[in-house]
Formats: sequence, structure tokens, C-alpha cells
Amino acid sequence: MTAIEITEHGGPEVLKPVARPVPAPGAGEVLIRVAAAGVNRPDLAQRAGSYPPPPGASDLPGLEVAGEIAALGDGAAGVAVGDRVCALAPGGGYAEYCALPAAHCLPLPQGYDAVRAAALPETFFTVWTNVFMRGRLQAGETLLVHGGASGIGTTAIQLAAARGATVIATAGTVDKCAACEELGAARAINYRNEDFVAIVNDVTGGKGADVILDMVAGPYVPRNQKCLALDGRLVTIALLGGAKAEVNFGLLMVKRQTMTGSTLRPQSVEAKAAIAAGLRSEVWPLLDSGRIAPVIQNTFDLKDAAAAHAALEAGEHIGKFVLTVG
Repeated sequence: MTAIEITEHGGPEVLKPVARPVPAPGAGEVLIRVAAAGVNRPDLAQRAGSYPPPPGASDLPGLEVAGEIAALGDGAAGVAVGDRVCALAPGGGYAEYCALPAAHCLPLPQGYDAVRAAALPETFFTVWTNVFMRGRLQAGETLLVHGGASGIGTTAIQLAAARGATVIATAGTVDKCAACEELGAARAINYRNEDFVAIVNDVTGGKGADVILDMVAGPYVPRNQKCLALDGRLVTIALLGGAKAEVNFGLLMVKRQTMTGSTLRPQSVEAKAAIAAGLRSEVWPLLDSGRIAPVIQNTFDLKDAAAAHAALEAGEHIGKFVLTVG
């Protein structure tokens, strides 16, 4: 099969097409004939050498795919050969075939082709587990989403709004802010020329956000604390601003703030299966009905994965990039 290999750590140019053996599905796994694969920031980090695959995972990049099940491993349940699915992968998505746990597969939403479906797993698994499972966002609460125009951000805005929360988002251009509001944000803040702390507190009448989904960390941490509500939850999922920050523990105690966070890839098969089950029951009906949908900026052929990485790193996009296979 054709796959995209990280030939060495470095820039997008280190991604090269290679011939690899088709993987065999292990116990509880399926082999998917890949039609499309999503491109995500963890892929960039793996390519750069800062996010190695967990033990036992493929060295190939790619954490989400869509296609047709070509074979079943021993004990694979709930799916059949020929099923059209999208799935979260532990790695290996940039290839014509990908082996992954059957429990991480979800059916294509009604009316979806593989390209649209491939844009779902990584962002929806991430948003569901962090905003709703860890952050415990409820209807009637306020969510602040940093990076609102990203794949994660566009997903979080839509899903939170659809489930009855008020959403505020930050983004870096006028067009990105407009896109956030079109997707359901009550207010989008241009972080380049507006103070998100002041605006969040103003929009919420001084209460602050109940949940903050943060991809920046670093200098954003003390600022997030200043606009986090009583009993608020700060959920960190990336470190674009750095891994170290100053924390005001006095404010944390007085306002009973909770700071948490997670990475998705190293979690157990069982933990990811639980996330998939929640998505199937709580989120897939919203996709089936068209109430929410992935935002796709552009598609690239598999052999042009380097160009997709360069486009993602440029940061001018709204939503996701997807690789087409075959």
C-alpha cells in the first residue's frame, strides 16, 4: 500500500510517499480501506518530533480516517466487512489501509461521504471528552473557546450551542471571528486587538465563563483565571503558548476553580471506546439531522500531505484539512 512516512523530524518536506505492507488487524481490531484521512495539529507535532506515537502504535501519522471495513480481527464486534465508517486511529491514518480498534469506529452520518466523515473523529472525540466529560458543560452555562476558527474550535462552538450553552470564542482575524459567530458563538473576540478577559466578564455580567477550552496555556492561564466563573472549569488541551504559567492559587481557592486537561492519543482503548459510545448516543443524532457539521477548509491528495501540513501551519484556515486517498 501507499503511505506517507515521516522520513526524519523536521518541516513538512520530510513527509514522503512510501510503499508499506498492508497492516493486519489484531484482536478486537478492524482493517479499514481508507478513502479519506483528517489532518490535525498532533500530526504536525509528531512530524516535528515532539509528540511520539504511544507504544504499539504505527509510526505513520494520521489519527482519523473514513472508509470501508476490509477485514476483521479476532473478536471484533459491532461492525462487519463492508461497513462504511469513520474512526479514531492511534496512528497510521495517512495510508491506503489502517488497522484500529473496532470500538473506535462510528457509522457515517446520514448523507456524509468519506471526506466529510474523516473530519469528524479527532475533533469530536477531543471536544466531547474535554468540554462535556471533563469540563461538565451544561445547558445554560457559558463556554469560552480559544482558537474558535480551528477544527477543534469550530466543533466546540457548534456542539456547545446545539446543547444549549452560550458560546464566546476568540480568533485572530475579522473573517475568523465572523465565521465563529455564524457557527453559533454569541460573541467572537479578535484577540489581536481586544481583551478577552474584559469582554467575557462584560458579556456575562461579571460572572465569567463556566468552562474555558484552552489551546494556548502559557500566558493565557492567569488571564483565563480572571474570567473564569465561580466553580468554573479550565480545560487545557494544547500548549501553543508554552507549558509553564503563573497560577493564582488564591483566586483558584476563593472562586473554587478547577484546572484540568488531557491528551487523547495515549488514552486506553477502553477510555476511547467510552468516548465513542457517548458520541454515538449524544452527538451523532445532531450530525444526522444537519444541526451541526464539520467545517472543511480544503482537501489534498494523500501524496500532497506535505502541502496540507504547510497549510495547517500557516494558520489562515477555518476548520479542517482532509487528505483524499485513492
